[in-house]
Amino acid sequence: MHYPPPHHQESNYENIVALMQTYPLATIITAKNDTILSTHTPLVYQANKGFGRLIGHLDKYNPQIEHFRSSEKVELIFNGPQVYISPSVYGTTQLPTWNYFKAHLKGRITIEKDQEKVKQSLINMTAFLEGENPAYTLDADNPRMAAALDYIVGFHIEIEQWEGKYKISQDKRKDDQLRAKKAMQEAGPKTEKAIDLLYSLHQTKRPQ
Repeated sequence: MHYPPPHHQESNYENIVALMQTYPLATIITAKNDTILSTHTPLVYQANKGFGRLIGHLDKYNPQIEHFRSSEKVELIFNGPQVYISPSVYGTTQLPTWNYFKAHLKGRITIEKDQEKVKQSLINMTAFLEGENPAYTLDADNPRMAAALDYIVGFHIEIEQWEGKYKISQDKRKDDQLRAKKAMQEAGPKTEKAIDLLYSLHQTKRPQ
């Protein structure tokens, strides 16, 4: 028995790159001395002769930086669209399930010590996240960025392994696959309601 099933595995690396570029907020997971740490931060993909590298930044007080200093390997998870699929969606008899697009990667992390490169990576990341018609440009002489550089640790991750976990009803009939796709596309209003709810319930944690 293979797990995950082969039909839930993405075989096209270009598809993984597209997911990372469309949903760049990654979860970085590290483990050292029985301590597991995770951080959520956007990463920008940069192509090279291998699987490419990912460029990012963290607050220098983030305890995960100590894991990075040991040149530890890291695991990354990128989350694409996901949705509950009700049996009522299908034209055949099925059980409830959850469909999703996920990318899991492993790589080796290196801290960038050159502040000019960290500065340029911040400018490049902002340009990437702003998109084709940017409403904002981060200037190289921005004084707030200059002040923030003392509190930022830049890094890059060389991607060594990748796995695409794409569970999108591939084992169902073609018409049911299309119904599941439509259900995911129509999940937008639910997301809007969830955002309203989470904002209304949120309470900022006070310092101890």
